[in-house]
Amino acid sequence: MDEVFKALADVSRRKLLDRLNVRNGQSLRELCETLDMTRQSVSKHLAVLEAANLVTVVRVGREKRHYLNAAPIHAITDRWISRYDRSRARALSDLKTALENESMTDTTFAYTTYIKTTPQRLWQALTDPAFTRRYWGISLESDWKEGSPVVWEQDGHRIEDPAQVVLEADPYRRLSYTWHTFTPQWALAAGIDEDTLAKLADEPRSKVTFDIEPAGSAVKLTVIHDGFEPGSALRELIGGGWPHLLSSLKTLLETGTPLEDQ
Repeated sequence: MDEVFKALADVSRRKLLDRLNVRNGQSLRELCETLDMTRQSVSKHLAVLEAANLVTVVRVGREKRHYLNAAPIHAITDRWISRYDRSRARALSDLKTALENESMTDTTFAYTTYIKTTPQRLWQALTDPAFTRRYWGISLESDWKEGSPVVWEQDGHRIEDPAQVVLEADPYRRLSYTWHTFTPQWALAAGIDEDTLAKLADEPRSKVTFDIEPAGSAVKLTVIHDGFEPGSALRELIGGGWPHLLSSLKTLLETGTPLEDQ
């Protein structure tokens, strides 16, 4: 955590994070246009933020896009905020976010975490139905070949749709698939009201991509969930869901017990 605090100690780096908080996924050129810093300075500060895991970098063609990464902040919360105070802290954070960002403009969710495991074990955790059920509460059924269907099963409800497919499957390196269909049964199990379900059903289908990279004795996992329109109801929902889910995945792989059981 030392790298995180050192990175946040510099006012210029905090300004960069503020710019990404206003509009996530900016390129180096776009960030330079809004800051009174040289391109070289911005590039150096971004490198520090990336090394501290506060920024996730995603290549789009020949361009690099920069995204805020909440993983280190969640780690700080887990370490110093007790489970009794966590709900109150989260409520205050949600209120602050609602007041500062009345309309959500992010069209991509990005999250990077480091897990003490192997690429093979992480791949199993992402694709084995028995494994996903332990930390996610659902099973994903597929042969994990490009174009194959992905069936979601939760509490006895199966979600199947021709558009629920594997987009890319490179074992131990990358997995990508389209998100599930929003059915009334899913909404009931997830506690989603009818108005929200209608909004979700009207949105274009999104996709999620898992990039897996060896990182010494650990594995770097980057999750990109994109395809959202500005103001997406799903983007708002997954913004809180993914960090908790990935924390549970990390805990399970590192300790053998998912987060909810600890």
